[in-house]
Amino acid sequence: NFLPFRLFPLREHGMNWRAKPLTCQEIQAFRKSKEVMDRFVRAYKLMLGFYGINLVNEETGELERAENWRERFDNLNRFSHNNLRITRILKCLGEMGYEDYQVHLVKFFLTETLVEETLPNVKRSALDYFLFTVRSKEKRRELVHYAWQHFKPQSSFVWGPRDKLQKYR
Repeated sequence: NFLPFRLFPLREHGMNWRAKPLTCQEIQAFRKSKEVMDRFVRAYKLMLGFYGINLVNEETGELERAENWRERFDNLNRFSHNNLRITRILKCLGEMGYEDYQVHLVKFFLTETLVEETLPNVKRSALDYFLFTVRSKEKRRELVHYAWQHFKPQSSFVWGPRDKLQKYR
């Protein structure tokens, strides 16, 4: 039996003081349960829909804008508390073994903030927090490099050492 937890539980305290942090044993039990993991993916898709994003491929975690993206992105730009929720979702994806989902979600936000410039009020959170939730050091480096390539002005990029970013392959 699983106790009722938040939609995206973590091993750390969040804003809700009544929500208990997850234990490593609970995470292992969640990850072994197909039912729990199916519910987790459904919850993830539900939240993505709220943000104007569709999960295109459950195997890879590939994402795209939803049809209602303009309206939902307007919400994201106006209400910064969503950024805390997105950070929580990203951390939980890592806990639950969905590290590829993390990478796709972070890249989605980097693209929308730095390339498409549709989410200017999310840019700081994407760079300061979302990027650094990615567990894979290699994937995180790729994302930092991607962010650096698209950041304007590049000389003001502070999320990685310029000499290493210039040499990165």
